[in-house]
Amino acid sequence: MIDAAAIEALFTRGDGSFSFARWGRPIAPVVFGVTDDTLAVVKGALEAMMVLSGHQMAETDPELGSNFMVFFFRNWDELPDVPGLDRLIPDLAPLIIRLKSVDANQYRIFHFDTDGAIKACFVFLKMDEELSAVPAETLALSQIVQSVLLWSDTAFRGASPLAVAGEKTILRPDVAALIRAAYDPVMPAVSQDPSHALRLAARVGLAQ
Repeated sequence: MIDAAAIEALFTRGDGSFSFARWGRPIAPVVFGVTDDTLAVVKGALEAMMVLSGHQMAETDPELGSNFMVFFFRNWDELPDVPGLDRLIPDLAPLIIRLKSVDANQYRIFHFDTDGAIKACFVFLKMDEELSAVPAETLALSQIVQSVLLWSDTAFRGASPLAVAGEKTILRPDVAALIRAAYDPVMPAVSQDPSHALRLAARVGLAQ
């Protein structure tokens, strides 16, 4: 079972601040740059995450149309050509320059509602040699688990949220239990108080 200290660490950012947030509205996904087979894998992983968390999916978001966008591409320079993306991503041009300078192959950005809950997430995956070698199921599950909560910028650096069971890659049971607890309706959708980790740990304990 994951304890309160481990949970607090997963939501404590590199600057020492604690910040927890979950989605505050149904997730309306769209995926760009993949075949139909890969699209089915991504949506299947997202549907499984919704079953786990008890959260909801929707065909459209009333404000944004789609609020969870996943982009697969070969070169960061492709992004400025995506119509309207510069309106969704502040300072897109300097962001691309920075990502290219560190040879990044993935990036994730969240938008929040007035209460601080997640209202949108944009995931960018540059399919270089490293990411192309990852099975589609593993890549999809990894990205979705990292997008379903506002994890710390240092979360999962030392250990993946996924585990291997036989020939399958699955979500680690402790991470699955934490996500389920985080979406418990009695829990707040947003918290900047480290004591929230204690409440999450208690919910995990009750579930197990």
